[in-house]
Amino acid sequence: MVFPRQKLLAQKRDAAEARLAPLSLPQGGKWITAARENARARLSAMGLPVKRDEYWKYTDPATLTAAEAPEAALFQTADEAPLFDAQDRLKIVFVDGVFDAAASDDLALEGVEIALLSEAAQSDLHWARDLYGALEADGQKPVERPLATFNTAHATEGVLIRATGKAARPISLVYRRRDAGADAVLHHVVKLEPGAELTVLEDGPAAARFNQVMEADVADGATLHHVRAQGRDHERRTAAHLFARLGEGSVFKSFTLTANGAMVRNEAVIRLNGKGGVAHIAGTTVGDGAFHHDDTVFITHAAPGCESRQVFKKVLRHGAVGVFQGKILVEQPAQLTDGYQISQALLLDENAQFLAKPELEIYADDVKCSHGSTSGEIDPTSLFYLRARGIPDAEAKLLLVLAFLAEALDEIEDPSLAEDLRERIENWLRRHAD
Repeated sequence: MVFPRQKLLAQKRDAAEARLAPLSLPQGGKWITAARENARARLSAMGLPVKRDEYWKYTDPATLTAAEAPEAALFQTADEAPLFDAQDRLKIVFVDGVFDAAASDDLALEGVEIALLSEAAQSDLHWARDLYGALEADGQKPVERPLATFNTAHATEGVLIRATGKAARPISLVYRRRDAGADAVLHHVVKLEPGAELTVLEDGPAAARFNQVMEADVADGATLHHVRAQGRDHERRTAAHLFARLGEGSVFKSFTLTANGAMVRNEAVIRLNGKGGVAHIAGTTVGDGAFHHDDTVFITHAAPGCESRQVFKKVLRHGAVGVFQGKILVEQPAQLTDGYQISQALLLDENAQFLAKPELEIYADDVKCSHGSTSGEIDPTSLFYLRARGIPDAEAKLLLVLAFLAEALDEIEDPSLAEDLRERIENWLRRHAD
């Protein structure tokens, strides 16, 4: 007799075998080869996700696991200047997942060591050997993240960033796309030494199908800010994974803006290992029509006196679907934990849909944890109040939507970055107004 669990595992392993059969492991030095072989073996054992998986029941992974990437029409954005252009930043540009040296800045930055994965992978020894794939592997429990494991095994490009002090300016990873069928896999490793401080920016559509992993190790007293804007290409598909490990008194704050795209799955797995650590992860999503967006977050408090915040706001219309799966796990040693989670959706018509699964799992007895999830339409009383004061209907709705998103945008530490993204959201809302 075949039990349902065994049947599901067999389906997942069959999916992995079909995906891996035509692929050989990329060549490289000893450290990267060991990490890739380990990841490939783990993937063969766990299999690739299928719709019956508990953490994929709201999102069909078929287009993310298929052997061929579906083509996605290129979207022109000539009406807007490039995002973050007003920022003094060090640009590292990838086109269809390939490093573009001509479009990138020199990779020298005070307080930071930067290398390309493709170059470091040819050596037998590199500082990234202790991190590449390690945080991803640790993040497989208690919930498997097979697409991230696939990335560790088969990524051939990315950046390796080691901050030893306060970085002179942000590092900006720019993802451009030229090929309608581009299938990109990028793997980044970010290591902050004790007391270091760094800001990493990401923006652009990247590829028709984009599989990305970022592993971030934030040592004691270090601070990492991460701000990401996922490109506006209507037909693109993305699976992005963020794994972070925090030391004592360290700070990690991440914010993501997503506008359009056929399907986006953003996963974040964060572990607070040191006393007094702070982890904030937030996002705003605006979607119209054939749009499916999934935020899946898992934060583990493993040390006392730590703080975490999950703040996610989605604005959906014309059949767009938003998903939020968020969990706070408080282990027994993590007394005096402060955990906060909120996920809300504003549905601008009856066809939009929001699916939420908030969770708390607490084993400590001295904690402050809360979660909430709501969805609904624009408040008619607030709209009437603004209309009664002479504000046109469209402008009143715009103001109320921006107010709804404000809590998530407030999680961005840098006011200039927050304002840049707020303007992009406002422009999107105006283009998609009735």
